[in-house]
Amino acid sequence: MTEHVKTEIVDGVMTVTLQRPEKKNALTVAMYDAMSDALDRAETDRSVRVILFQGDGDSFTAGNDLADFASQSKGDNSAIEGGAHRFIATIGKARKPLVAAVQGNAVGVGTTMLLHCDLVYLADNARLITPFVNLALVPEAASSFLLPLRIGHARAYAMFALGEPMEASAALACGLANAVVPQTELRKKARDAAIALTKRPAGSLSLTKQLMRDHERIAARMAEEGSLFKERLRTPEAREAFAAFAERRPPDFTKFQA
Repeated sequence: MTEHVKTEIVDGVMTVTLQRPEKKNALTVAMYDAMSDALDRAETDRSVRVILFQGDGDSFTAGNDLADFASQSKGDNSAIEGGAHRFIATIGKARKPLVAAVQGNAVGVGTTMLLHCDLVYLADNARLITPFVNLALVPEAASSFLLPLRIGHARAYAMFALGEPMEASAALACGLANAVVPQTELRKKARDAAIALTKRPAGSLSLTKQLMRDHERIAARMAEEGSLFKERLRTPEAREAFAAFAERRPPDFTKFQA
């Protein structure tokens, strides 16, 4: 547990709760590392059969803390090479079942991590947002492979290139979620599902997950995205995006060539 991530194990379920509601659960390096530590522990702790992700407050997560991205655009890559990169790699190779309970905005990695979860439950106010291009970046967590595979090129491109949010009902309809429930029922719905999974044979669950995922291709795409992501963070376009965010103005990318 860190200041902003709480981890507890009850009845075979490790619950990982983001607890930075005053910042919409924006993810810092320490928070990424805490989530990675939890996943690493879950892999070897026989008392853990399922991992459940949730977030306090009105948002699941606002994604990466943009202050970290801004520092990386100036040459400090500690956040992506440590916290974010490690978390993405760790969740991508997790063997035990992952369940997510998502309310409000799930921005950036808040959406892409769901592609690695086995059961996803959304509150009726959930919105999935992937604003990578808006920040002059590229998708991560193998989402450039997994999202089109799940919802088709047209929808995925609109989410990436136009930054169009996907509402909970649409996410359910196109296969990104298992159910949409009122926010007051969200945590119970997700926990009930997690508890149900603890009753199944762990070996069969692990092998079923392994069979359903192309781990080699996922890892290769993560590596390709990660390299391009770091390159993009150093570009003038990215510096303009973060400066515009800090100055609360629209970015102007027209002065840059592709």
